[in-house]
Amino acid sequence: MKAKSVEVVLSPVDNQRLANLCGALDENLRQIETAYDVAIARRGERFSVRGHPAQSAQAAQALQHFYAEAGEHLSVDAIQLGLVELGQLAERGQVNQPGLLTRKPELHGRTPRQVQYLRQIQEHDITFGIGPAGTGKTYLAVASAVDAFERDQVSRIVLTRPAVEAGERLGFLPGDLAQKVDPYLRPLYDALYDLMGFDKVAKLFERQAIEIAPLAYMRGRTLNHAFIILDEAQNTTPEQMKMFLTRIGIGARAVVTGDVTQIDLGRGMKSGLIEAARILREVRGIAFTEFLAEDVVRHPLVARIVAAYEKHEEKREPGAA
Repeated sequence: MKAKSVEVVLSPVDNQRLANLCGALDENLRQIETAYDVAIARRGERFSVRGHPAQSAQAAQALQHFYAEAGEHLSVDAIQLGLVELGQLAERGQVNQPGLLTRKPELHGRTPRQVQYLRQIQEHDITFGIGPAGTGKTYLAVASAVDAFERDQVSRIVLTRPAVEAGERLGFLPGDLAQKVDPYLRPLYDALYDLMGFDKVAKLFERQAIEIAPLAYMRGRTLNHAFIILDEAQNTTPEQMKMFLTRIGIGARAVVTGDVTQIDLGRGMKSGLIEAARILREVRGIAFTEFLAEDVVRHPLVARIVAAYEKHEEKREPGAA
């Protein structure tokens, strides 16, 4: 369809709001252009948006929305997250969201599937979150664990992931066993620090109320009254997945997250996540949320990258061996 230009006049005119909306060197406008695949030209409070008619109209609405929010500084992060919410606003607005007790009171699901995921975690003993990078699978799971801990629903948080190299050969790693596996667990530390603060997390580690360990450490244990998260589960073998799921004890809750398009297991090895999704789909008490590219809440280009890879895989499948 032929490109169409939409004119937007922002009022009442406020130069400070206009500056906040545009951002340094018009960086915020570039984010809106990328998200909707349009070109934006500006002269004072007048904006011209050129692109596909539907996307131009959406970008024009986004400009008006962010102008109303531009009483204070608008960071690139705020623009990117706001764009995700605008894309899902009509659908998400009808859903009553669960609240989370973390040090980030504004934390909430930004797409309908994220809202569903949070609700399933609260209502089920075992929840699987499966989907591409950037959909909030791990971060929201850790936030739910922090929430359950703060409400005294569990007595400790256990985070684990398989120590599998992501397509690289890192060679010899110095230090003791804990130091060798620490790089694989770093994303879990980062999420905890962000949601609870460094000092509080450090104290909880000392009390052993929080534990982060490679999956191999789970064998032979029974975890009672704990919130357990298995991250990067696509890199588990079927045997490891079964081992993990049978560690869950009385009063425990578990979340399993993974991206089946990024499996780093050796050639010919089956993914425990794929097998578990097939075997456990109809088991009562277990919930599944499957995220899509539209649920990505990172840079707008990440969603397009994910969608492009999905399209490529779909084309390749019919001729695959």
